[in-house]
Amino acid sequence: MTSSFEALLPGTERALFHRVATAQAEGRSPSLVGAVGRGGRLRWEGGRGSVDGRVPDADTQYRIGSITKPFTAVLVMRLRDEGLLDLGDSLEKHLPGTGVGEVTIAQLLGHSAGLAAETPSPWWERTPGTVRPELADVLGERPLLHPVGRRHHYSNTGYTLLGSLVEAVRGVTWEEALKAEILEPLGLGRTTVRPVAPHAEGWAVHPWADVVLPEPAEDLGLMASAGQLWSTAADLCRFASFLAKGDERVLSAETVREMRVPAVPPEAGNWDTGYGLGLQLVRGEGRTLVGHCGSLPGFVAGLWVSVEEDVTAVMLANTTSGPLPGTVAADLVRIVADAEPRIPEPWQPLPDIDPALLGLTGPWYWGTYSYGLRVVAQGGVELCPLKGQGRASHFRAEPDGTWTGLDGYYAGETLRVVRRADGSVSHLDLGSFVFTREPYEPGDAVPGGVDQDGWRGL
Repeated sequence: MTSSFEALLPGTERALFHRVATAQAEGRSPSLVGAVGRGGRLRWEGGRGSVDGRVPDADTQYRIGSITKPFTAVLVMRLRDEGLLDLGDSLEKHLPGTGVGEVTIAQLLGHSAGLAAETPSPWWERTPGTVRPELADVLGERPLLHPVGRRHHYSNTGYTLLGSLVEAVRGVTWEEALKAEILEPLGLGRTTVRPVAPHAEGWAVHPWADVVLPEPAEDLGLMASAGQLWSTAADLCRFASFLAKGDERVLSAETVREMRVPAVPPEAGNWDTGYGLGLQLVRGEGRTLVGHCGSLPGFVAGLWVSVEEDVTAVMLANTTSGPLPGTVAADLVRIVADAEPRIPEPWQPLPDIDPALLGLTGPWYWGTYSYGLRVVAQGGVELCPLKGQGRASHFRAEPDGTWTGLDGYYAGETLRVVRRADGSVSHLDLGSFVFTREPYEPGDAVPGGVDQDGWRGL
C-alpha cells in the first residue's frame, strides 16, 4: 500500500450515507449534504433532497453562519504573527472609541470579554446590516453583561469588533482581507460573502406540518465577520484540514495548535466542551474534535476535525431548524475513525543525530519520580514519566541549545542542560525543577541537599 488513505471501504461509505440520509429525513430538511476528508483530500460526499431539481453535492453552496468566526480568528492571528498586535492588547489600542476598549483581543477571540451575545433589537440575523451602520448600533447601550475575562459567554458582537479590528489594522475591508489572506491561498474558491450558484435557498420548515416558508438572506453589514459566509462541503473540509495542520501561506502549524487550546474554563458542569481562539472544542468517547457549528435563518452547518485521526467532516442543510449539525458531523468523523483507524506513518531512523544529544537520552529522576528522555525529529525531545500519567511534554529545539515545551504541564517552559566546570552534564533544569541521573545521589545538584546518611531501611 503506497498511501495511508485511499478510497473509503464500501461498508464505511454506506454507514456515512445512512447517517446523512437519516439526518435529512428525520431533520426534515429540504436538502442536506455531508462530506468527509482525510489526508488533505475529500474522501466521501453524499447528498439528499433537492437543490434546483438536483441532489446537492460537495460543490453546492450553503450559508454557514458562525463557521465564519474561525475565518475571522485566522485573520486576527495573522496580524499577531506579523507583530502588528498582541493578543494581550486592549481593543482600545487598535480600535478606539468603542466604549468597551478595556477588553483584550484574546478575550474577544475566546468569548470571555463579557459582551452581550446579540445586538439590540431588531433580530440581526433577519434584518439588513444597514439597520446597524455603526459599531454603537451593534453594541447598544449596555454592551457588557459580565465581568471582563471571568467567564465564557458566546458573543456575536465580539466577532463584529474583531472584524472591525482587522479592517483598522490591515487598512482594507474584512472581505478583502479574507479573500487575499485565506480564501485564495487555500484554494477556497467556493467560499464567498454572497451566494454563487449552485447554491441552496434557505427554508423554514413548519414544526407541525410538512410545509416550508422561504427565509430572507440578508447582507449582515458590520456583523459579516460573525456569520456572513457561504461555502461548500468540499471547501470546508479543506479549511478543516488547515485548522489541523496549518499552512505556512496562512498560519503555521504552531499557531493553529495555539488556536485549538481552550482559552477559558467551560461553564460549570460542562467539562466536555470548550472554546479556543475562534474554535469550538468537544470531547466524547475518548476523542477530541475541533471546529465550529453555525446557523442563520434557513441554514444549519457543522464542521469538525479530529487531529489525531486526521478526519474532517462537514454537514450542511437548508433549514432553520431540524438536523443537529454538530452531532451529525461528529458522527461522520466517528464512523470513519472507528471503521478505518488511522494508519501510522512508517517508522524510519533519523537522518543524523548529535552524539551529545544522544548522550542525554534515557532515564532521569525528578526527586524519586522516574522519567525517560528521548530524541524526536528536528532535534526535539520528549520527556515522559516511566510509570503512570504524570507530566509528559514534547519540546522544540531552540538555536541556543535549550528546548521549549510545546504541550502539557511544561508548555512554554524552558528545558536546559546544566554542565559542571569540566563540561560534563550535571543535571537538567526544567523551569527550576532539577532532573538528575540518579535519585538523590550524594554530590548531585539536588535543591536542599541530600541527607548525608543516605538511603536506609525503617
